[in-house]
Amino acid sequence: MLKCSDTTYYTGVTSNLTQRIYRHEIGYFPDCYTFSRRPVTLVFYAEFTDINFAIEKEKQIKKWSKAKKEALIRGDYDLLPNLAKKKFS
Repeated sequence: MLKCSDTTYYTGVTSNLTQRIYRHEIGYFPDCYTFSRRPVTLVFYAEFTDINFAIEKEKQIKKWSKAKKEALIRGDYDLLPNLAKKKFS
């Protein structure tokens, strides 16, 4: 998970973390969410042996509220079940 300069978070899946972060930092993908939100900082990552499970977790985290993402980043795992999903108006 990357923290963008506008304090939002970007979550993605990759098989090469170092290369992926570098590409986000240099703006390699002009249509990417992070392009206009640089610089970015790596704030959390997890390693998986099953790509399908990694994609499932990525999709799950993308739906989380900012507070829940920040609890994950801080390692406050006990708080995760009680933090709300995104609030819709």
